[in-house]
Amino acid sequence: MTFEFDSLPEVILRKGKETAVKRRHPWIFSGAIARESPALQDGDMVRVSGAGGEFLAVGHYHNGSIKIRILSYEPVAVDGAFWEKKLADAWALREQLGLLNTDAFRLVHGEGDQLSGLVIDIYAGVAVLQAHSIGMHRCIGDIAGALRSLLGDRLAAAYDKSRETLPADYAAGISNGFLFGSAPLPRICTEYGRKFEVDFEKGQKTGFFLDQRENRQLLAHYAPGKRVLNTFSYSGGFSVFALSAGASEVLSVDISEKAMALCERNVELNEGRSRHKGLVEDVMKWLKSPGGQYDIVVLDPPAFAKSLQARHRALQGYKRLNAEGLKRVTPGGLLFTFSCSQVVDKMLFYNTVVAAAMEAGREVQVLHHLTQGPDHPVNIFHPEGHYLKGLVLRVR
Repeated sequence: MTFEFDSLPEVILRKGKETAVKRRHPWIFSGAIARESPALQDGDMVRVSGAGGEFLAVGHYHNGSIKIRILSYEPVAVDGAFWEKKLADAWALREQLGLLNTDAFRLVHGEGDQLSGLVIDIYAGVAVLQAHSIGMHRCIGDIAGALRSLLGDRLAAAYDKSRETLPADYAAGISNGFLFGSAPLPRICTEYGRKFEVDFEKGQKTGFFLDQRENRQLLAHYAPGKRVLNTFSYSGGFSVFALSAGASEVLSVDISEKAMALCERNVELNEGRSRHKGLVEDVMKWLKSPGGQYDIVVLDPPAFAKSLQARHRALQGYKRLNAEGLKRVTPGGLLFTFSCSQVVDKMLFYNTVVAAAMEAGREVQVLHHLTQGPDHPVNIFHPEGHYLKGLVLRVR
């Protein structure tokens, strides 16, 4: 599907609203729109003009708060060559990062790779594509074709896992499935020498939380000989790294039986079973119950807030969670604590953990500020892309 620039419908901004576009922010909000071509549909490709008629951008239209997701600030045709160039740029960055010697990494991270609304993760030669906008999903076949052209034999298959991330009305008419090729499940992928089972069909997100790669490796540095508690453990990433680094024992806690079964399979893949125990429990309730302390505690919860309206409640949740987590750390031990809520910024999260430390009555030193891995780059003009915040705290 080719979108020729001259034939694109037009959206015209209000006077003064072109400033954010000229500053290269990739979203245009509904309040910035003065006029638009009639009968525009969700997912249409449009050209954006300023109030004076000057060209500003090309992007995907959606009748919502984020009205347009920008793909280019140049008057270009969005065709196979366009997608190939964007993907080649993304591939070159991962090559520069040295990630092409591993078999699990993020190839496209939405706005961070100038492809707003698109995620592509690579798992042992399978590309898992996830569209977060209707416009991007309508291009998914072309994107898969560009991937195949770019990577050739390095790619065995491409899988579309967008149904969970698109508006319900649109998602009802589509199915997840292979765009080309096929691949047996689960895929066994390797991260810093540790093996993990990845089920991109049924697993959370695209199958694995690739964004914590460097943070798992950091935990391994501190883990030898330590007793480790990993909460919200999901597939057991932090547990596996701790065990393989020589932790004396690891306790994984998650509310999901399926997640715990996956965690235990990954522990067994890496021969750490004798020092590992898994518990299927509600983490917050379990932390509040009587129990012992650990040399290292990991708090890696799912997003507590997905909208600004939910932010206050989320902050209260993070405060309570961290207060209980701090109580579980032995004097001189470490707390690895995270938030992946995009609407909770780095300073808000930090201040919330400060309040939790006061409530817990513990002395705390900050050792590391953590974030997502470099294969999840942040567009400097789109600070919203910095979603993962983390701290490593020494607790006395």
